[in-house]
Amino acid sequence: MGIIIWLIIGGVVGWLASIIMRRDAQQGILLNIVVGIVGAILAGWLISPLVGIGTINTGLSLGSFLVSLLGAVILLAIVNLFRRGAPR
Repeated sequence: MGIIIWLIIGGVVGWLASIIMRRDAQQGILLNIVVGIVGAILAGWLISPLVGIGTINTGLSLGSFLVSLLGAVILLAIVNLFRRGAPR
């Protein structure tokens, strides 16, 4: 049951991050889930030690949700940085 909740929350985090970064029309549900989960892992590595709050990977709370969302936004910003130089 934990993996299902992890996928749902990861999808919501990825979806909200894609709305914030204005990439929602370019992503599907699967990519939103991947962005949410990878963003949470990135946040756990970069942001959690700085603020002392875990991510959705460690437990669900408002703080962990916001840290995971920030990690997903950072991930999308990095992707945008590299995609700008590529021809579309």
